[in-house]
Amino acid sequence: MHSPKITIVTPSYNQKEFLLEALESVRRQNHPNVEHLVIDGKSTDGSVELLERISALEDWRHLRWISEPDRGQSDALNKGFKLATGDLVGWLNSDDRYRGGCFNRILEAAHKAPEIDIFYGDYTWVDELGKLVQVRREIEFSKFILLYHKVLYIPTTSTFFRRRVFDQQDFLDERFHYAMDFEYFVRLAKKGYRFQHVRGLLADFRWHAASKSSQQPKKHKAEHDSVVWSSSSWLSGLPSGLVGNVALFGVRQIAGMLRYTEKLRRGYYFEQFAKSSFPESV
Repeated sequence: MHSPKITIVTPSYNQKEFLLEALESVRRQNHPNVEHLVIDGKSTDGSVELLERISALEDWRHLRWISEPDRGQSDALNKGFKLATGDLVGWLNSDDRYRGGCFNRILEAAHKAPEIDIFYGDYTWVDELGKLVQVRREIEFSKFILLYHKVLYIPTTSTFFRRRVFDQQDFLDERFHYAMDFEYFVRLAKKGYRFQHVRGLLADFRWHAASKSSQQPKKHKAEHDSVVWSSSSWLSGLPSGLVGNVALFGVRQIAGMLRYTEKLRRGYYFEQFAKSSFPESV
């Protein structure tokens, strides 16, 4: 039987401390038809030497990498997406990692729903040492909640795209450096691409002091808000200032209530902080 090819794209810059874990999490999926593309931004912390060493080993023939200056994470990801040859393409940052069985879950979902373009699963938050902090179960896809909730509920670390998304020349907007994932998903949804939530813990998202999510929350929020204003036809038609801000606040409260209600109804909050119930290993 044909085994669909999976490509994983990993942008990386000076993340040697976590890079090997990310690489190992792909290799340990034991999928027979996989390529892992690491797009390095000319790291100086030993990442390149690590990639040189392991890519020469027999068990790492699926690993391909380049190291050259780039214009940021969005540029690096687009390079990888354009090089990808897989039927399904995953986005794994160099400080995150996949959990065991991730590929099998995605392949099963993709086989059952050939009309779906983007799949996203549940995930966990882990700390710098890889210790479990919180379980993050997510909701079924909603364009309204996607655009108006203040938190992006589609985690890139457990998201996989059909190759046809990139064949149609839909790539990240390189003007965005912090909320590029949010802008991308909103744009894809507006174009009519179909999303599906895959129930199951697929990946670990790592919180650490050097991550962009931790270092630049104000810049991230500014980019996120700009996407909301430009993507909402009715909101962008309101006068700027107090009226517009009140309207945005109100619609965000509604989106938040819808998301939290679904998570509560599904019992997600009862397990969210129950660390002992879930394995911490990849």
